[in-house]
Amino acid sequence: MWTCPKCGREFKKTNQGHYCGKAPETVSEYIESQSSEARSHLTKLAAIIRDSVPGVNERISWSMPTYEKAGKSVSFSACKNHVSLYVGSEAIEKFASELGEFATKKSAVYLPYNKSLPSGLIEDMVKWCFL
Repeated sequence: MWTCPKCGREFKKTNQGHYCGKAPETVSEYIESQSSEARSHLTKLAAIIRDSVPGVNERISWSMPTYEKAGKSVSFSACKNHVSLYVGSEAIEKFASELGEFATKKSAVYLPYNKSLPSGLIEDMVKWCFL
């Protein structure tokens, strides 16, 4: 067992990554709690998702912004050098040819802070996820 020296939570894995402190209750609260570098990308990403899918429900799940509609979902999280956009492995496969300049893993696309967000591509992926 490992205990986080900051928050006191116990984990099986040593130095397990986690969120210390009170989890945000809204997407706005989540975005405001991030670094200024991350906030710009997160704000734009949230707007793209909301604008791309009319009637999408916004909530916090697993301490990250999640957008759901008709049993389907996408989510994102702020990381040290990028935003992770979780669209699922099928979407990663579908858009692989357009994601060449971005790192991807399993179900996530890594959108670095030092690059502009590919708004059109994000919109296309999000719409496809909610088909």
